[in-house]
Amino acid sequence: MDYIDYYKILDLKKDATTDDIKKAYRKLARKHHPDLNPNNEEANKKFQQINEANEVLSDPEKRKKYDKYGKDWQRADQLDAQEQQGRQYRTGGSGYTGNDYSGGFGGEDFSDFFSSMFGGTRGRSSKNSPFKGQDLNADLQLNILDAYKTHKQTLTVNGKQVRITIPAGVENGQKIKLPGYGAAGVNNGPPGDLYIKFNITDHPRFKRKGNDIYILEEIDLYTAILGGEKIVETLNGKVKLKIPEGTQPDTNLRLKGKGFPVYKKDNVFGDLYIKWQIRIPTDLNAEQKELIEKLSKM
Repeated sequence: MDYIDYYKILDLKKDATTDDIKKAYRKLARKHHPDLNPNNEEANKKFQQINEANEVLSDPEKRKKYDKYGKDWQRADQLDAQEQQGRQYRTGGSGYTGNDYSGGFGGEDFSDFFSSMFGGTRGRSSKNSPFKGQDLNADLQLNILDAYKTHKQTLTVNGKQVRITIPAGVENGQKIKLPGYGAAGVNNGPPGDLYIKFNITDHPRFKRKGNDIYILEEIDLYTAILGGEKIVETLNGKVKLKIPEGTQPDTNLRLKGKGFPVYKKDNVFGDLYIKWQIRIPTDLNAEQKELIEKLSKM
């Protein structure tokens, strides 16, 4: 996964306070919110990065790890364990800090010699210390119909098959954590975690903004003028809608609760917005044109 400088994303210095982070996030989130930048992929990507940066920097523990390890901050526990192991190994694990002894002990290293003399195991204990396995990252591509409903998928990660349940309502760029599905631990240490990032592809008909769905629907000129009915395909089935007389081009209709499911909230949905587009006939015969001309003069 590409490295993102969270401080740069929020236009902050590394000594920024909690209030500085909160103010910067609110300002930038408002500027790049998808509702204010429809059909702007760059703004949508920027909005996701702003949320990710705020999630890390506003959490003191996560920020501490990020400041220390940068792009590897999610592996901080593992790296700390390795660092501690290295310190113990350099000192022989027994507190001995004198000059190195260059003489031989029958093929034994220095710590092995003291172990054999005193029956101890301190010189080797750090080598056998357990620590957590490496965290893994994976991208999972979904279409909007997949993200609309809760379903199961099987992934192959690190040579193993992992079957996961994907809750309805996941968003593009969203990450979920699967504890224990990362790389195996060392010396019987716990396994790492698996982080899955969802990439949701665009749909030619349904445009998603948050939990709301937007579609364009055509009606003919006569229905727009005289009124009528129209059957419209939505994400959860067809609905019959009444078209009022004199419907104007680009008129919007809101269907409450017919949008996208809200993540991990049962039976809670966004709204569906329909914009009517009026289709103008282009193949009128002579008689039809004459009737239109008469109508225009009345």
